[in-house]
Amino acid sequence: MQSHERGHLVYAASGVLAVHTERGTSIVPANRVAWTPAGFTHSHRSHGDTDMRIVFLAPSLARLIPDHPAVFLASDLAREVLLALTGPRNYDDAAPGYSRSARARLLRVLVDELREAPEQPLHLPEPRDDRLQAIARMLYETPADNSSLAELGKTIGASTRTLSRLFRNELGMTFYEWRTQLRVHHALVLLADGHDTTQTAYACGWANPSGFIAAFTNIIGTTPGRYRTSRQTTALASQLSTVAKSSG
Repeated sequence: MQSHERGHLVYAASGVLAVHTERGTSIVPANRVAWTPAGFTHSHRSHGDTDMRIVFLAPSLARLIPDHPAVFLASDLAREVLLALTGPRNYDDAAPGYSRSARARLLRVLVDELREAPEQPLHLPEPRDDRLQAIARMLYETPADNSSLAELGKTIGASTRTLSRLFRNELGMTFYEWRTQLRVHHALVLLADGHDTTQTAYACGWANPSGFIAAFTNIIGTTPGRYRTSRQTTALASQLSTVAKSSG
């Protein structure tokens, strides 16, 4: 766990990242950008063959984007700016490949692109109530567990009504929505590790692949198959971009 005096953007040029803060966990698949404001204690965890890029923002730019952890869809322009800013000789201000003014202009373009990008529903809030934490631990360990909320409540000694109220009031979503989000997070990790759609569907608790595909598409915006293909294409593009800049 760590924290920084400046807020920072984390981009997975390939692979999948999980960013954990006290507010919860954000999953960051390829072509998404995670924002962690200054002062937030956090940790990163990578899944699969991950190429992680980090860009810190000065307060004057950080104030233009949300003051809470968030995940954005990276436009083609934002992706290229991120790769340019974190390529060879461009990772920080110590030995920049761009002049200070050029780097400042690129950072402003990046922030402008993120201001236009919608926040992605990829944040899984962290429960604070002991009863919800107990349920969360069980489902983190076994995402395929299809126990109802009533059955889980009996295990920890809480009523369905109480737990439903806690999910809505504390996490801002229903139990079903929270568990679906958790399962899609787990699915992204499995896909990054090379599992196919059918394997991933059953491992995450869906009775059939079609139900998994519908839920995944609703949250991620594309099917698992297309996501795997685009992830591989994005990884190749970032590698070629890095090689080209190194050669130049």
